[in-house]
Amino acid sequence: MSKKLLIKTRQGYLAFSIVVLLLAAPAFYYLSQWLQLYQTDRVLQLHKDAFSKLDLDTFSDGDLGIWNKYNHDVKILRGGNLRKDTLFTTTIYDSLSGDHELYREMRAPLTINNKPYTYIERNHLAEMQDMVYGVAFIFIVVIGILLIGITLFSNRWAKKLWTPFYDTLKQIQSFDIDKSREPKFSPTGTEEFDYLNNSIGKLIEKNTAIYRNQKEFIENAAHELQTPLTVIQTKLESLFQSAEQSEHQAVLIESINGDLSRLHRLSKNLMLLSSMENEVYAGKQAFPISQYLTKNIEFFTTQAESKDIEIRLEIREDHIVHANPALLEILVNNLFANAIRHTAAGGFIIVELSGIELKFANTGVASLDQSRLYNRFSKSESAGKGNGLGLSIVKKIIEINNWEIGYGFWGEMHHFTIKLK
Repeated sequence: MSKKLLIKTRQGYLAFSIVVLLLAAPAFYYLSQWLQLYQTDRVLQLHKDAFSKLDLDTFSDGDLGIWNKYNHDVKILRGGNLRKDTLFTTTIYDSLSGDHELYREMRAPLTINNKPYTYIERNHLAEMQDMVYGVAFIFIVVIGILLIGITLFSNRWAKKLWTPFYDTLKQIQSFDIDKSREPKFSPTGTEEFDYLNNSIGKLIEKNTAIYRNQKEFIENAAHELQTPLTVIQTKLESLFQSAEQSEHQAVLIESINGDLSRLHRLSKNLMLLSSMENEVYAGKQAFPISQYLTKNIEFFTTQAESKDIEIRLEIREDHIVHANPALLEILVNNLFANAIRHTAAGGFIIVELSGIELKFANTGVASLDQSRLYNRFSKSESAGKGNGLGLSIVKKIIEINNWEIGYGFWGEMHHFTIKLK
């Protein structure tokens, strides 16, 4: 299932942020601990250096006893075999708190009155540890706020950023090449979107021009063909009636006449499509759909019977439509003609009206190619002498009235369903 680009972008930002923060959290913790120990060791070293600068030779054993009695964190002990200053972390029981506390301890050699002593100083790490925990807590809170902020801010910011793109998409979706109005893209202030809009605008302009030229050519060709086709057909009929022909010549003339009739119908259908695209049939009226189902039923029944095809008309519930009468008659007639053309001898056709649903079903062997079903000049093997425009005209009338048409094949029958919304 595809996702919106906005969601994918936000997920990428969040994933990257989470990975970075997860890596940064332990790094921050260990860095804070190192800084804590570094600062503590520095303080201990400064204290020891300051103590060493005192006039230690004036200290007597009694003075040292008093010092050790009243100094909890700094002791001067007799003896010792240390050669250099030593720093380490240790745990000492604190009688005041009743718990073992963490200390950083420094031991250094001293010489007082030519006698060896050991300088011992401890620094309580609890306060520094509490500070690390506090900073870690703040860090976690900041991470949470950052993630929420990224989600909310990126959502609003991205929506605002992508607004020109969605505006372009909306105009493209509503664009209809049959209409004269082309999309107008406003400057977006973003180079990529402006480039996209310019490219799309040029593409639409080029294809619209091609479509208009093609449309004009078809209109002119269809219109210009009418007169010569009529003249040729009239002369051919005169030839057929005025002279005696052999059986072979009569067959040829009849074949030519049939081809001319199909060409004449093709020209008329092309003109009809052109008229619909130019909205010539814009006027609409309200009337029952059953009126046009029964209007020419006898004509189509006669055509069907010549192929041993049965037509069953079932009007379960009538429906009032608002449409152009001429177009509705063409719609119904084309559906009837299409069903008869695609039904083999001995088959049957069912036409059913149930309120807003109009169904045409006819017997068949295999499903039609739905990708080419409504294309102009698209003909199936069973189309016979059709010109491939019948369903194109049906589709166009459906679109003009904002109706819906669907096709399906089941039970060895073709089913066309029109929803007359």
